[in-house]
Amino acid sequence: MTPTGPLDGIRVIEVGTLISGPFAGRLLGDMGAEVVKIEPPGTPDPLRTWGQAELDGEHFFWTVHARNKKAVTLNLREAAGRELFLDLVDKSDIIVENFRPGTLEKWNLGYDVLAQRNPGIILVRVSGYGQTGPEAHKAGYASVAEAASGLRHMNGFPGGPPPRLALSLGDSLAGMFAAQGALAALYRRTVTGTGQIVDAALTESCLAIQESTIPDYDIGGVVRGPSGTRLEGIAPSNIYRSADGSWVVIAANQDTVFRRLCGAMGRPELADDDRFVNHVARGRNQDELDKIIGEWAAQRPPGEIIDTLSKAGVISGPINTVAEVVTDPQLNARGMIADHFDERIGRNVKGPGVVPVLSESPGTIRSAGSARPGQHNDEIYRGLLGRSAAELEQLHAEGVL
Repeated sequence: MTPTGPLDGIRVIEVGTLISGPFAGRLLGDMGAEVVKIEPPGTPDPLRTWGQAELDGEHFFWTVHARNKKAVTLNLREAAGRELFLDLVDKSDIIVENFRPGTLEKWNLGYDVLAQRNPGIILVRVSGYGQTGPEAHKAGYASVAEAASGLRHMNGFPGGPPPRLALSLGDSLAGMFAAQGALAALYRRTVTGTGQIVDAALTESCLAIQESTIPDYDIGGVVRGPSGTRLEGIAPSNIYRSADGSWVVIAANQDTVFRRLCGAMGRPELADDDRFVNHVARGRNQDELDKIIGEWAAQRPPGEIIDTLSKAGVISGPINTVAEVVTDPQLNARGMIADHFDERIGRNVKGPGVVPVLSESPGTIRSAGSARPGQHNDEIYRGLLGRSAAELEQLHAEGVL
């Protein structure tokens, strides 16, 4: 068989719903792991109905986050369901869950029980605030995590309300850190022979990407705030309106790149101007510098701006909509606009490719996820666990499957 990716041979059990946990599961599946997604019978993951496009009553957020996963139904609140789950644990490497802390323990499926059955099991727990601390018991959503972590405060324009990105960023960040933790725990298991708990919080994941905000405040009392389309003190690095009214990003804040920008604009003397001679000076005078660059850009169409600057070795680019992203030649050349065959509608659906790209064992997209809950019950419960058809019928009748 052709390897599915670097995690080929690793089995992941995914429980939980919506974005953060399923995103972690997707990332592991992209890298080749076999991911078994559990949904309670009669209560499918709401992600099946998310996404703004609709065709034949189907939505397509599911296509992205359910890809490469096998769907089974299982009621973990029932004793027979817990026993089936523990049988799965025996044959698995990683469990990903994003319930409110204490939920698994309430079902008598805490890490102590799981590790007793399989000492090598890695339990990846994604939650709003983490598994410990005074707020651990609280449910968490991305919007609140982004706000509580300080991330939301830095978005928008000075003096205005702090908007959110039109995505569930906090969920995705937590899913990424959860997957990173799972990989680290997998490596550690090769040393110790035992698994461990990976505890990823939405708030902490949002905090982790905030660069120097904490030491800037600790040492200098600086409370970073929103800076609109630029970063304060980093210049030039902004958007500039072109002759046709569209926006172009120009980033030339490094001294050598700024000198190249000045040459490309026909203003080489600016590189030696005391106002702009180095990073600190440009930061202090960025309003004036943005005005000069803006006047130059306003006289040229966007394509000319980008071509001129690219030839000069200056970083620039358009602000693309998704309509432009899906036809981008660079992204397409690297397989980043990928087809997923979606059984629900019987055709390919485009989605994001597998990131990062590995040279020797690249990840793969093998399916667009299950068309229905429990689609792989027979494969997992009969093929993997050896249960009989009669047993499964009985468990279904009892509401366990």
